[in-house]
Amino acid sequence: MRKQEDVERQQTLLEELCGDDETLYTVLSLYLYHTPLGAISEKDLDALIKEAEESGSFRPAIDKAIFEGSQNPEKRERYIEVVRNLALRAIDAVEQARQKRETEGLTDRAASLGARIEAYRFMSERTGDILTVASEYYRERLLEAEESGRRQSRQDEKRQSDSEERAIREREEGERVARRTERRKMGRMGRREAKRREKIESEATELRRRGREEKRSEAEEKERQIEEMEKTAREARKEERKRS
Repeated sequence: MRKQEDVERQQTLLEELCGDDETLYTVLSLYLYHTPLGAISEKDLDALIKEAEESGSFRPAIDKAIFEGSQNPEKRERYIEVVRNLALRAIDAVEQARQKRETEGLTDRAASLGARIEAYRFMSERTGDILTVASEYYRERLLEAEESGRRQSRQDEKRQSDSEERAIREREEGERVARRTERRKMGRMGRREAKRREKIESEATELRRRGREEKRSEAEEKERQIEEMEKTAREARKEERKRS
């Protein structure tokens, strides 16, 4: 069981998915990525496996296999076999590296490799559970990434709109100053006509400004509704995970 303070604080997604399985959580906290699209290689799995066979480093291939397995539930059994096979081959590769370190007298490094072997062994034995958690974990992370991307796009649009509004107001102010300067050079009749036109232009400017403010208010309300819908969807997915 996790310590009471860990239970009382808000659980992370991975803690939620692993429940009381401490070992599963410990291993997956090292093997699942918060931003998988940026962390996992874009190379084909077959290419990564070939590279692993040549280099003895199976981690990129394992990461890719777990991610692909999480995205292709209809091929679950196939990916279970792939991940298990890669984990077993990784054990052999790391074991050879550990023996070499021990022969060279590098006992500290050999010990760290021993921990890696245990993680791969656990992975080979609990591959199904790992893919089950990874499927839910990466599903939620990818949905959150999409929400974040859309939110960033809306924020960019708002910043652009704010910048355009400042430019419009600066231009309007510049035009007002220019008209006043020009009016001072006019005679009495010219100033009277200029004031009349200034009043008409000021009213038109105010109407345009109100129109822009209404659009901004509508956009802000729409943003609030979108955020509320996204929050509701996240909570619904969390409840669904609890029931499954």
